[in-house]
Amino acid sequence: MHRGFHWATALFCALLVLSVPAQARDIRLSTTTSTENSGLLKVILPVFEKQYGVKVHVISVGTGKALELGKNGDVDVVLVHARAAEDKFVADGHGVNRRDVMYNDFILVGALEDPLGLRGSRDVVAAFRKLGEGQTKFISRGDNSGTDQMEKSYWKEAGVAPKGAWFVSAGLGMGEVLTMAGEMKAYTLSDRATYGAYRAKTGLDILVQGDAKMFNPYGIIAVSPKKYPDINHDGAMKLIDWIVSKEGQELIAGFKVNGEQLFFPSVGK
Repeated sequence: MHRGFHWATALFCALLVLSVPAQARDIRLSTTTSTENSGLLKVILPVFEKQYGVKVHVISVGTGKALELGKNGDVDVVLVHARAAEDKFVADGHGVNRRDVMYNDFILVGALEDPLGLRGSRDVVAAFRKLGEGQTKFISRGDNSGTDQMEKSYWKEAGVAPKGAWFVSAGLGMGEVLTMAGEMKAYTLSDRATYGAYRAKTGLDILVQGDAKMFNPYGIIAVSPKKYPDINHDGAMKLIDWIVSKEGQELIAGFKVNGEQLFFPSVGK
């Protein structure tokens, strides 16, 4: 009878263990500063976390660094905005299952005084050609972010090699660069979302917008489980599937700062 009691106890304990659900693994997400600085992720990720009982740890850096973290297997999934770099990341075997998530646009911003008279232009390359004359300061991200990569493409197309006292390569995130530009009454290139979040505190004005070359799409990519078998690929795919779902896309569309929509869903557009 004593022995039977132990068998019954052991069986009960085994059934108890089997009935407890396995703890979901946390998800590591590297992403561009614009998704974090704008406040978007603070709004949408808690909905996902509550639904799946998992925590998403966000590492907010420039797109180049975000992809490098994925390349090194330090994160499970990346959310960035530099399509050529994203495609190369996948082609080189570092990531899988890239999906379009959302888009907005780049804008050229500066002080209200606008000493170069760029306000109202829709020609971003012409504006960069004028900036390249070096008559006033320009603050560059200088951090290999998606914004920095786009900026470099504009300088190249304008035939300008930016250098000199007028050109400041900050090596900082978008919010910090916007703050610098506001303090120095300088020009800078920004994504619309971060500008929207920082507009009130910087006093900067949108001067050039609407050029098709300023289109800014965002993509999400799972880090390759073949390359890194120990990463949380299941969690990464859950996040990807959710963010491109109807629920995720509606949350992105509904995110506004001061009444202005900053990101536009890519799915079904």
